[in-house]
Amino acid sequence: MPPVRSRDVLNMALVIPLQGPAGIFGPSCESCASLAVEEINAEGGVLGRELNLVPVDGGAAPATVAREVDALLKAGSVEAVTGWHISAVREAVAPVIDGRVPYAYTALYEGGEHRPGVFLTGETPDLQLGPALDWFAASAGARRWTIVGDDYVWPRRSAAVARRYLRRIGGTVCDEVYVPLGTTEFGPVLRRVERSGCDAVLMLLIGADAVEFNRAFSALGLDRDMLRFSSLIDENVLLASGAENTRGLMTSAGYFEDLTTASSLDFATAYFRRFGAEAPVLNSLGESCYEGVRLLTALMRRAGSAEVPPMTAVAEGLSYESPRGTVQVRDRHLRQRVFLAAADGLTWDVIQQL
Repeated sequence: MPPVRSRDVLNMALVIPLQGPAGIFGPSCESCASLAVEEINAEGGVLGRELNLVPVDGGAAPATVAREVDALLKAGSVEAVTGWHISAVREAVAPVIDGRVPYAYTALYEGGEHRPGVFLTGETPDLQLGPALDWFAASAGARRWTIVGDDYVWPRRSAAVARRYLRRIGGTVCDEVYVPLGTTEFGPVLRRVERSGCDAVLMLLIGADAVEFNRAFSALGLDRDMLRFSSLIDENVLLASGAENTRGLMTSAGYFEDLTTASSLDFATAYFRRFGAEAPVLNSLGESCYEGVRLLTALMRRAGSAEVPPMTAVAEGLSYESPRGTVQVRDRHLRQRVFLAAADGLTWDVIQQL
């Protein structure tokens, strides 16, 4: 919806990808955020005001996204920003927001974001990547890894974290390959993977790029001997990859549609009751946008204000129930449980909590 000009409405920008490699995630993100807004408004809104989402295409070039957000802020059209988008977009948007309004970044990310007014709901490597590498070494005997990532901030910084964790557990990075966003031809990359002698591949690829990699990986038969792990892969990517291309593929996340906890099941019930059986795929990335709206609302209610300083003052230790279970804000990051899952055709089989 466009911004609503009324003192009784609080407009919140929702920055989600509607194009590009990450565009595959957009419908899930939008539906989950909309569900959160409907629930909040049914509760009476926030600070006595109705909440309204203002969509921004986070799949455009980072500078373009930043200009659109800046224009909304300068016009007084939004009082908060949230959404799932890649770290390259966050790196452009956060300095433009510059603490003028609260910004809940919902994507899992590489860690290290501490700019004023930024709150982070996503998984970080200490909760998600490191424990997964420990599991692969102890339970699957996988210590030799080749890293394949898109060429921007999240894959490169996550790879640096992975190298440190692997050194700690006696593991090795056999090779690292980075490709431009939007890559569709992975033949040369896969030849390097094959020559590397690795046990497993750490995939740091986004959306459609991960789909193309999975298809090519299996077409060469590499799935017979190598495992794949990605900390950013969802049910949309499984569906697009095809069941025949997901053997040996694993991930970790704070939420899965097939997670059998009471809070997760309640969320799935509410989601499909609202949007029906043909709803966009329910996944961790979409749920993160629900989380972003809910977190900002909880902070505003606790602070009695939508301004950054009072919200920051009350943030530490804020705890509430979410589809991810009980979550708590620490250092403006959301601490949460993270689960390991293996692909079973087109769904995730949740193995254990990390």
